[in-house]
Amino acid sequence: MKTDLFDYHLPAANIAQRPLEKRDASRMLVLDRETGRLEHSRVRDLAQWLLPGDLMVVNQTKVFPARLHAVKPETGARLEVFLLRPASEDSPREWEALVSPAKRVKGRPVLKLEGRGEVAVLEALGEGHFIVRLDCVGNVRKFLARKGHVPLPPYIKRKDDGADRERYQTLFAKKEGSVAAPTAGLHFTKPLLAELKKRGVRRAEITLHVGLGTFLPVSSEELEGHVMHPERFEVPPAAAAAVIRTRKRHGRVVAVGTTVVRALESASLPDGTLRPGPDETRLFISPGYPFKAVDVLFTNFHQPRSTLLMLVCAFAGRERVLAAYEEALREGYRFLSYGDAMLIL
Repeated sequence: MKTDLFDYHLPAANIAQRPLEKRDASRMLVLDRETGRLEHSRVRDLAQWLLPGDLMVVNQTKVFPARLHAVKPETGARLEVFLLRPASEDSPREWEALVSPAKRVKGRPVLKLEGRGEVAVLEALGEGHFIVRLDCVGNVRKFLARKGHVPLPPYIKRKDDGADRERYQTLFAKKEGSVAAPTAGLHFTKPLLAELKKRGVRRAEITLHVGLGTFLPVSSEELEGHVMHPERFEVPPAAAAAVIRTRKRHGRVVAVGTTVVRALESASLPDGTLRPGPDETRLFISPGYPFKAVDVLFTNFHQPRSTLLMLVCAFAGRERVLAAYEEALREGYRFLSYGDAMLIL
């Protein structure tokens, strides 16, 4: 398929730059994927759209402050070091990272970090992707907590602030490892979860640490030319058992976000069971993919030509999804990470 089939015009005015004051106050466009019918609702009313016996699966990954500011001591040129994931279990100081502008990185430079510390560039992997080592920073996680910046996406045209440290985390965040939030989960509040529980909606938790595989744009002309980067995920035995029980009762599995879809589908076996435990996925879900684990999808609105939009189109049909996006734009919905939501039944 041609990548431009998943293009649409997204005005800058529709890209949310800040979250709403209340997480569950976001609008929610409801799409019936069988009929194409659209209805307008609010996230706080989600329980009205789900059924007793449904299983809601959420991602409990936690975003870490992955963005560091650095300079080249010889020239004073400013660079950004965006840590992706540890390069080795043996060395907590070595990381896979994006360094930008990459054209300023020649050879194996040593960059100076804000305040104190250094980043030694060890190896170039291509396309601005490097192996780096953090030096003179003490405990790496404590250093990042003090000096790292919240890795807001580049379409949010402002610097991160103190409020983002709380609002760019979901209520479910427990296991640190993501460089971007699983944004569908940002809408949930304790009162909403209580309402869902009262409705008889059960909940299970998985983990997928968001990395390049989720947010790297598709640059190839055809989908088949896109290479997914690996992302770590884990489906605990309790979550796998909950999905299987729900299916046996003919209940629905409700994925909160595209990361949950990728984790569940990556763990799914041909006989309908799930393989529990930790693993790594390169799964690229695009139209024609046979879904095995997910029945309902709660998600945000995604960028044009992104793998996330392609996943949603695979789930509900490209024409119906793009028609729903056009309706959302006409109605002034807020798009992307801090924006409004979509429920696909």
